[in-house]
Amino acid sequence: MAAFELTPTQFTALVKIVELGRVTQNHLGRLAAMDPATIQGVVRRLVARGLASTAADPLDRRTVVLTATSEGRALAATAVPVAKKITVATLAPLNEREQRLFLTLITKLA
Repeated sequence: MAAFELTPTQFTALVKIVELGRVTQNHLGRLAAMDPATIQGVVRRLVARGLASTAADPLDRRTVVLTATSEGRALAATAVPVAKKITVATLAPLNEREQRLFLTLITKLA
């Protein structure tokens, strides 16, 4: 993701925000398996780059709600196919059974 100037954690957060459309920072942190301090920094950098925006939840002003900006959605649309190619290349040395096992095990670790 270096070509897009995104760290892996920023990429993960951005893609989740785009997928969900609207998500609280707290929920995003849980979905992306990031502690509160990490997700706060990631969100701060995404907002600073204009890839995401924040707003207070109208029902609970203490809650931060995130949405992707048009720039964020465009970057995610460009970066996701590249990430998929990286995954295919990474798994290429494994046969189909090994790939399924690897993905099962890595999912279990998450």
